[in-house]
Amino acid sequence: MSVEVSHAEAYANVAEALVDYFDGLYFSDTARLGRIFHAQAIYACATEGKLLHLTMQEYFPIVDKRPSPASRDEPRADRIVSIEFAGPVTAFVRLNCAIGPKSFTDLLTLIHVDGRWQIISKVFHFDLKPS
Repeated sequence: MSVEVSHAEAYANVAEALVDYFDGLYFSDTARLGRIFHAQAIYACATEGKLLHLTMQEYFPIVDKRPSPASRDEPRADRIVSIEFAGPVTAFVRLNCAIGPKSFTDLLTLIHVDGRWQIISKVFHFDLKPS
């Protein structure tokens, strides 16, 4: 990525890349998720009081096995809260989404390598939706 890319263009490029993230989660589609996650990305959460830390090789089979929110006709709650840049090839994204009874706040670090934006870390928290 060139340093000459405007902030607005960089923001739009990251937001566009995140379509694969949101769609991959909504449709439980690891092919889409594989386009946005770097192969060496980490997945981490401590919401339940202990560290959950997975590689993509561990995470994708979980996604493959779960019924997709789309198959249950769940309303989408996808929302980019913010995108910040640490430089031309590093971005930090805060976003919200929902799967089943859980509402997520995801903190994603993206890097621009191999000609595209990729998630290198996903750290998240979830709350249970009120019944």
